[in-house]
Amino acid sequence: MLITFNFEVHQPHRLNKSIDKEGRTLWEKYVDTKLNKEIFNKVANKCYIPTNELMLELIDEYNFKVNYSITGVFIEQALEFNDYVLDLFKDLVKTGNVELIGETYHHSLSSLFESEEEFIEEIEMHKKLYNEIFGFKPKIFRNTELIYNNRIAKIAKDLGFKAIFTEGIEKILGWRSPNYLYQSPDGMKILLRNYRLSDDIGFRFSARDWDQYPLMADKYAMWLASTPGDVINIYMDYETFGEHHWKETGIFEFLRYLPIEIAKYEHLEVVNVSEVVERVEPRGEIYVHEFATISWADTERDVSAWLGNKMQRISFEKLKDIGRFIKENADKLKKLGKFEEIYKMYKVLQISDNFYYQSIKGLSDMSVHNYFSHFDTPFDAYASYLNILYDFEYYIKELLAKSEISKNNDKTSNDNTPPSRKEIDKKNLSKESPVKSDIIVASNDIKDAESIYNQDGKEDKDKDDKDSLIIA
Repeated sequence: MLITFNFEVHQPHRLNKSIDKEGRTLWEKYVDTKLNKEIFNKVANKCYIPTNELMLELIDEYNFKVNYSITGVFIEQALEFNDYVLDLFKDLVKTGNVELIGETYHHSLSSLFESEEEFIEEIEMHKKLYNEIFGFKPKIFRNTELIYNNRIAKIAKDLGFKAIFTEGIEKILGWRSPNYLYQSPDGMKILLRNYRLSDDIGFRFSARDWDQYPLMADKYAMWLASTPGDVINIYMDYETFGEHHWKETGIFEFLRYLPIEIAKYEHLEVVNVSEVVERVEPRGEIYVHEFATISWADTERDVSAWLGNKMQRISFEKLKDIGRFIKENADKLKKLGKFEEIYKMYKVLQISDNFYYQSIKGLSDMSVHNYFSHFDTPFDAYASYLNILYDFEYYIKELLAKSEISKNNDKTSNDNTPPSRKEIDKKNLSKESPVKSDIIVASNDIKDAESIYNQDGKEDKDKDDKDSLIIA
């Protein structure tokens, strides 16, 4: 039995709760750099640094193997706020026992866009970053939050990946086990997360009301050893160690002794994910239509964590509209020297966390959403995000309008014909308001969503007694 330990490493660029009108750049106006630095360094001290140092010890002493999917936005923050964290990840990769898994650069929902262009661009950006920072070319791909369907698998296969990760959920498996390798209709190999054994650590480890508490390394190794199949894929947030479960819970001692306990079972072998693909044959086909897209998030294990209510869908559609507008005017924005700044902000606004904060599900899932959000309520997250979207759009339109006015003024200065009174009035009006504001529309969208927030929140509350809380 092969065992893989896989960890998602991600920190979003959290947005300001209100637009900073004094900001000199789009980044200063929209991104809360102070908060991001504070959170990154807090988690670095509690999780990234001690866990990475422990992983280096385990690799040195027990030849332990581990796999990481590290988002581009995490790497950006490590470079800016705490380069020692990044140095530790570099040291881990250099051991040869660590494999990096491909991701979307901005941990985005680009795989759900109608066009493949945005998704492919995100993946290629991430591959380039891995090469620049770690000198590593990923062979295995995992989409944001394990979002998966047949189309996503085909795109990843066409980009040269050997396999893709997703959730080993019953609705795609039926009677089958997640502890085997499968393949998509296009022949892409599929690695499935064993969510029960993953969540035993990721979610239930410090739950004192759990009937298996406390979880010790020897008990967990015994569970692994008694599980049938070809491969067990354990996948969780890296922040499990020290942040989700504090040091005082014994999580680091658990990790320290886990390789020792696993080694007691001769049929267990901890490997890197690419080794699974090379050594194990697929046992069947997994078919997931686009309308049945799955993920590892929330009880439903679908995309409702990000697009399950009207607020989220309004935000998502508006973001896509702005993206199309930016691309249509790319040449003009490049001539103005503003394209790179604008396009980067558009990418930051794609980060999936922005939509996750807007979820209004019942308490069973809501407590998880609230844990990660820096907003007081999902409605606050929506109002803030939508205001930034409309302000961002207005900024771009105003920039293009002023450029067009300047161009027309240059033409007029070369014409000796005196302008008419009507032309002068039109010119003055353009100076005052080069583009009509859409802030009224934003206000209407927010008011419209208020009733949705209250209505959906009440409906979801009725499910609380039936749902079980699962962190993903």
